[in-house]
Amino acid sequence: MAKVLCVLYPDPQAGYPPNYVRDDIPIITGYASGQTAPTPKGPLGFKPGQLVGCVSGGLGLRSYLEKLGHEFIVTSDKDGPNSEFEKNLLDADIVISQPFWPAYLTRDRIAKAKKLKLALTAGVGSDHVDLEAAASANVIVAEVTGSNSISVAESVVMMVLSLVRNYLPSHELASSGVWNIADCVARGYDVEGMHFGTIGAGRIGQAVLHRLKPFGLHLHYTQRHRLNPAIEKELNLTFHPDVESLVSHVDIVNLQVPLYPSTEHLLDSKMFARMKRGTYVINTARGKLVERDAVVRALNAGHIAGYGGDVWFPEPAPADHPWRTMPFNGMTPHISGSTLSAQARYAAGTLEILQSYFDGTPIREEYLIVDAGGLAGTGAKSYELN
Repeated sequence: MAKVLCVLYPDPQAGYPPNYVRDDIPIITGYASGQTAPTPKGPLGFKPGQLVGCVSGGLGLRSYLEKLGHEFIVTSDKDGPNSEFEKNLLDADIVISQPFWPAYLTRDRIAKAKKLKLALTAGVGSDHVDLEAAASANVIVAEVTGSNSISVAESVVMMVLSLVRNYLPSHELASSGVWNIADCVARGYDVEGMHFGTIGAGRIGQAVLHRLKPFGLHLHYTQRHRLNPAIEKELNLTFHPDVESLVSHVDIVNLQVPLYPSTEHLLDSKMFARMKRGTYVINTARGKLVERDAVVRALNAGHIAGYGGDVWFPEPAPADHPWRTMPFNGMTPHISGSTLSAQARYAAGTLEILQSYFDGTPIREEYLIVDAGGLAGTGAKSYELN
């Protein structure tokens, strides 16, 4: 029998389960790409719409795993040599983690985990796993591709509007009991007519572009592989051959690329200097895509007008992380892809992957990141090894 080690974020401070504000959620059976939503066999171990991404929720997996005789350990204690994660990793067969509370599977940790066969991301994004080390150790890396792409895309749209319209400072003024209209609107603009550019136009990037088109923005993108001309025509897209060209032509920069060695600190001081004064920057991809202190300097200097996102490094971010207090930020904890709606899909997808693994049947190609000692499936299209 297998030992399954699952690292999830802590329960709500008010206790579990929370009081849900809705009785149900819409049922999503497929995505715009044509991919079907997760299709695990048999009943789910939870009701869709429940909070399952925290420790007590356990992704709804406990009943399934324990009925098969597997050991299932769920913890939020993931950092340091004496953490529950570190102690249980030594003889774990499977590690499950979320991008929102990542259990960093470094090369050293993979070397210690002699029995590890599967590293499973409940969600999208497996950069918390050293993919080269996993490939060398013949560890399968899988994630629930597509499960929360729209959730993240919706967050990008929310952040664009919040920053450009100066929503957050205006809300704070209203909450404080004052009626300072001039102070609120002194930094408020319409997005109509602005130029929006996304660095990366994969599932999430394209979903953002589709959702912003009705707002009347001019849409730009750059990525390694140019999109189909039909998509460019439909969205009236302007393609840029590189990041430098894009950031110098737009009013809003959106980061939507995976994190790997060549994209780390993609936005540094030199790249911020290329942006025109008053540019807004959105990052729901990964914190290390941006040089931490460079964005603080750009905001303090007034060169960029605002920075919004929900990804940090490390996660959870320390209390003194400068992004918490820099001016005109719209930062949240890593929540964009962990709505209750998204949790229903990525928990179901995690169950589907586990069923395939234990049944000895192929894991969906779109879920694979590393397999048979190399990049595979979505991983071959999205990542690069060191």
